[in-house]
Amino acid sequence: MRKQRLLGCGAYIFLLSLSAYPADWPQWRGPGRNGVSLETGLLKEWPKQGPRLAWQAKDIGDGYSTPSVVGNRIYVLSNRGLDNEFVQALSARDGTQIWATKLGKVGNPNQSPRFPTARSTPTTDGDVLYALGSDGDLACVETAGGRIRWRRSLREDFGGHPGAWAYSESPLVDGDVLVVTPGGPQATIVALNKKTGETIWKSAVPGGDDAAYASVVIVETGVRKQYVQFLARGLVGVDAKTGQFLWRYDGTGKGIINVPSPVARDGYVYSSQDRGPGGLVRLAAAGQGVTAEQVYLQRGLPNRIGGSLVLSGTLYGTVAEGLIAADWVTGKVLWQDAGVGPGAVLAAENRLYIHSEEGEVILLEATPQAYQEKGRFMPPDRPKRTRIASEKAWAYPVVANGHLYIRELESLWSYDISGR
Repeated sequence: MRKQRLLGCGAYIFLLSLSAYPADWPQWRGPGRNGVSLETGLLKEWPKQGPRLAWQAKDIGDGYSTPSVVGNRIYVLSNRGLDNEFVQALSARDGTQIWATKLGKVGNPNQSPRFPTARSTPTTDGDVLYALGSDGDLACVETAGGRIRWRRSLREDFGGHPGAWAYSESPLVDGDVLVVTPGGPQATIVALNKKTGETIWKSAVPGGDDAAYASVVIVETGVRKQYVQFLARGLVGVDAKTGQFLWRYDGTGKGIINVPSPVARDGYVYSSQDRGPGGLVRLAAAGQGVTAEQVYLQRGLPNRIGGSLVLSGTLYGTVAEGLIAADWVTGKVLWQDAGVGPGAVLAAENRLYIHSEEGEVILLEATPQAYQEKGRFMPPDRPKRTRIASEKAWAYPVVANGHLYIRELESLWSYDISGR
């Protein structure tokens, strides 16, 4: 029987392809693009008032973008009004701005409900970063001073079709390739030369799905390396070398809020739309192709826009009723606790960090046995909301170089969690 080698996207692929220090947070959901930090030596428990606040920057511009952190720089997207969406570099020492570069306008300004603002997380790669504005403006930007090396437009160059809330994806760097999702019938997913921006291939996924709000991950199945993306009508896989369409799974793609990025490990991929059922598929090589077999599809599993992650065979994430821990392979719920509402989740050194949609930050031990809280706090001087009442604190938390970064609209907080 031929042995199949199945690797999850968070193994070592990104660690090899991204130029970053082990304690950095160089892209969306961290060095493995899976919500897991490599940081060690962190506080195991927080004092009652929370960890020490190093600084707060109160005017970084509007947005839900999560920061990337490399060395002494923070990179994040923001906007001021609807005509100026930009990527900027901030000092990790005190949050002051070092440079800012305009990308374009805010996409789909008349969206409903109206949350028009910057969303994507920049992806760093050596001396450049890749930033995707919400209107589809893609740029390769020098990290030293913000100079643009090349630009592309997902709308104009590829006939892109974003979802109602515009583009939210964070670009993927894989070796010399940059992968993004214009959406639509002509170029649903594209691979570009990261140095020049020239098109390597365009993948026209059958049905021409619009882009949703998730970001591409890498999965390897035997000798077949693929890019997996959660589109407007479901989860798909395409060949990484050619863009050839391989498979589709629509069990979790029947709504309009396909936000959480896929979670992949050991040949399995988990996905869920906001408030929908959670589904796991098992990928396997089948001749020259790939099959995606449903393992489970059930409600009550992590499904909020703050995403989910897997640690030691346990899936963690939130639902409307609180935090969930479930068995990764079977979907069996191990415990649920209403002490944490819907929020974005991150893991570091066997701890879970939750940035709740209500703004609170919670630390828990990552264990399949029971809910074990290790601290919580509310950041001070939170910004006032000026749009509609349903707007929440949606930016994901970041752990890098001994600090916890929390972003909410125009504010960014840095907390010292180094344990020193």
